[in-house]
Amino acid sequence: MPQDTATPAPRDSHAPTRWQALKAFSDGQDNGLRAWLNVLDASIAALERTAWQGRASQAVHAWRLVESGASDLATEYQLLSAEAKRWPARLKRLSKTGWMLTRLTASYRLWGTRSAFLPAHRQAEALATLHRRNARRFAETSLEQGGAFLKIGQLLSTRPDLLPAPWVEELTALQDNARPEPAAQMRAVLEQEFGLPAEVLFREFDDTPLAAASIGQVHRAVLEDGREVAVKIQRPGLPDIIELDMTLMRLFVDSISHLLPPTDLPTILDEIERSVRSELDYRAEARAMRNVSQTLQHVAGVRVPATVDALCSQRVLTTTFVHGEKFTHVLDRHRAAGYDVAIADILSRLLDAWLHQILVGGCFHADPHPGNILLADDGDLVLLDFGSTAYLPEDFRQGYFRVLQASIVGDSTLIADTLLQLGFGTRSGRPDTLLAFADAMLAQLREAALQGDSHFSWPTPEQMLARARDLLAQAEADPVDKLPAEFIMLARVFGSLGGLFLHYQPPLDMAARLLPLLTREDILPVNKAAPTGFWRRLM
Repeated sequence: MPQDTATPAPRDSHAPTRWQALKAFSDGQDNGLRAWLNVLDASIAALERTAWQGRASQAVHAWRLVESGASDLATEYQLLSAEAKRWPARLKRLSKTGWMLTRLTASYRLWGTRSAFLPAHRQAEALATLHRRNARRFAETSLEQGGAFLKIGQLLSTRPDLLPAPWVEELTALQDNARPEPAAQMRAVLEQEFGLPAEVLFREFDDTPLAAASIGQVHRAVLEDGREVAVKIQRPGLPDIIELDMTLMRLFVDSISHLLPPTDLPTILDEIERSVRSELDYRAEARAMRNVSQTLQHVAGVRVPATVDALCSQRVLTTTFVHGEKFTHVLDRHRAAGYDVAIADILSRLLDAWLHQILVGGCFHADPHPGNILLADDGDLVLLDFGSTAYLPEDFRQGYFRVLQASIVGDSTLIADTLLQLGFGTRSGRPDTLLAFADAMLAQLREAALQGDSHFSWPTPEQMLARARDLLAQAEADPVDKLPAEFIMLARVFGSLGGLFLHYQPPLDMAARLLPLLTREDILPVNKAAPTGFWRRLM
């Protein structure tokens, strides 16, 4: 552990605060981290004040200094980074992640200063450029550092409702680009978990991973009985860095919250942290796979790989191996060949799978990005990677079922009442913004169910943009400031699936998919049945 006498403190106005923070932080205390970040915040604020006092000359100069990494703020951080090299490995992570977030925070905090000196017609383009540059910095550091930051980046890439478009576009690259760990480290985890080396546990074990993700990576292996399996092994050392990563992320998001759409950011961050932490226990993932497999047993053409329970533990998950292809590759080939019916068949089964998970089982795969969905050689859709899984309490499952039913028949009163009961809330207490969000999420389902495949047409980009503008205006006028945690994962699922359907625009007979499910009387108790006249109003 470094001694605070090892490096004499520089003689400047920030020295006592900065070096007190260094000492506390080098002892591994969160208070030290917060103290240093408070120094950072004060430094940025001082730069802002100086910039505005000097207007054009000093403001532009301050902005350029921060962008080039040569400002007083950069000097402060370089001192911290130099000291951090002598800290334990867990804290050295700050040398890159902390500096990246520092630059992002500074650039956004000083955006107001810079924009004041730009012509109005250039401000939107300049802000978009800033977003893209910062998103690339975040993505590059996330790929290099892995751990929670990579997972957070993947989660944020599915939240176009929360982040500007350039961020979503740049972070999408994180979905399939995690760097693999050396094979020796993966073999060491196997031996730690089961007490035996890989060559004893398996007849064959391929050291080259099939896929690498933020939390773990997958290797092909063969059991002694000849069965081919996929072995997912957790990256070593993850629990030690999750706390630091999440602390940094919360402070960063708080510092730029004024640039994000008005919403319940604390709940969103809590749910992201819950999701990241939950993925550290593969036993929970194995349970989720078994639960979803049972829910989908009567859904034709969709399945989940079976778990090999004897080779599942907290850090290792072994399942049957499925030969197939990423399903979007197949969809792209069908579209190029004009096979619209084949596209509709695949996406219909995809919709069936998630409607049953959410509305019937109450346990659902919460990360349906294309890398997690395989089209098997036998034609089945196979759902992979259940690390991000959500469970709906029974009252929430029933509540969302009623909201969907009420949306189909246009019962706005029931929608509003149910959403309020589930824990949604607006700043004013009125339901208008809640109804606007419900309509935005469910409008396509309702129109497709009522019009049928021969009459329904997917919205144009212009129509989507107009809806987004209306929704944003409503959200700014009366923000949603209370969100149930369970909804964060639902919104992620709807966003991912909605993007797929809008991209491929299949000729679906939505009524044939939705109505049999929505009219099942066994899903809701009698006293919580469908909206009054539900079946009659559908005729």
